[in-house]
Amino acid sequence: MDYRSDTFTRPTKGMLDAMQRADTGDDVFGEDPTVNKLEAMMSALFGMEAALYCPSGTMSNQIAIKVHTLPGDEVICSTLAHVYIYEGGGIAFNAGAQVRALEGDRGMINATDVEAAINPDDVHKARTSLVCLENTSNRGGGCCYDWEEIEKIRAVCNRHHLKLHLDGARLFNALLSTGQTPAQYGATFDSISVCLNKGLGCPIGSVLMGSAAFIREARRVRKKFGGGMRQAGYMAATGIYALEHHVSRLAEDHQHAKKIAAALLEKEFIGHMLPVETNILIFEVKNPWSPVTFRDYLAKEGIRVMAISPTQVRMVLHLDISPDMVARTIEAIRAMA
Repeated sequence: MDYRSDTFTRPTKGMLDAMQRADTGDDVFGEDPTVNKLEAMMSALFGMEAALYCPSGTMSNQIAIKVHTLPGDEVICSTLAHVYIYEGGGIAFNAGAQVRALEGDRGMINATDVEAAINPDDVHKARTSLVCLENTSNRGGGCCYDWEEIEKIRAVCNRHHLKLHLDGARLFNALLSTGQTPAQYGATFDSISVCLNKGLGCPIGSVLMGSAAFIREARRVRKKFGGGMRQAGYMAATGIYALEHHVSRLAEDHQHAKKIAAALLEKEFIGHMLPVETNILIFEVKNPWSPVTFRDYLAKEGIRVMAISPTQVRMVLHLDISPDMVARTIEAIRAMA
């Protein structure tokens, strides 16, 4: 029972069958029909002009930032943003840009703070050119932006001629939780990255979407980053299968997360827990336990969780966690003194 991340999922039998049946070609030449189908499905779903299949969410985010900025520019994001703290300093390394990181709330920033952080048109200052949002917020415990705040941030970007990128690694979780539509997001953001290898359960892959001109340049940057793939249709087939079979089932992960959260909150040694909106739980562990001893105890019960700080543990629900596993996990937690 591995709750460390929803990246630990294994392909289902149906997904493996789809891989074996995939029609493939050379994607660098634009001739892999399965990749082309996946890109067309995603761009149509979000109402965007074009899409690009990438090996990972980190690469799709970094490609977007590179295309939207020039060396020496400044990117606004949260202090907890994946693009800032979990992508190996890629904004500096790949794009030559610097970051203005805002505190925000659980990884979510607001329009007022974004506008205040935009540099004036002054040769002494870095040129602010891009705002990056993350939805759901990983380090925010899978929380979701209020749509009205996203619209306000979009208006700020319009007034100041900034681009707006969405790290939508778990965007389908947010869509299911809040009721917004992919088309609303496609009409609001200049670019969107959606991971297939998290809640949707694919082995690898992320799709970057935007205008036709943006994706043309993104394809060039993907090649420079070493992300051009050949017979990638075998992997792209898993994305098609996931879109057709694994989106609505995300609701089960959300329900499972809430059940485990309720069991945890029965315990006096569980401190502050971030609101559980989707499939991620982040909670404080207090004396007589610590995150490490909590993790190690559950490991002996065949349950793997992640200690993410000196005070916090993270658990992530996904399609490889069954209702029976959730029940067994709750039993193990209730047995802890």
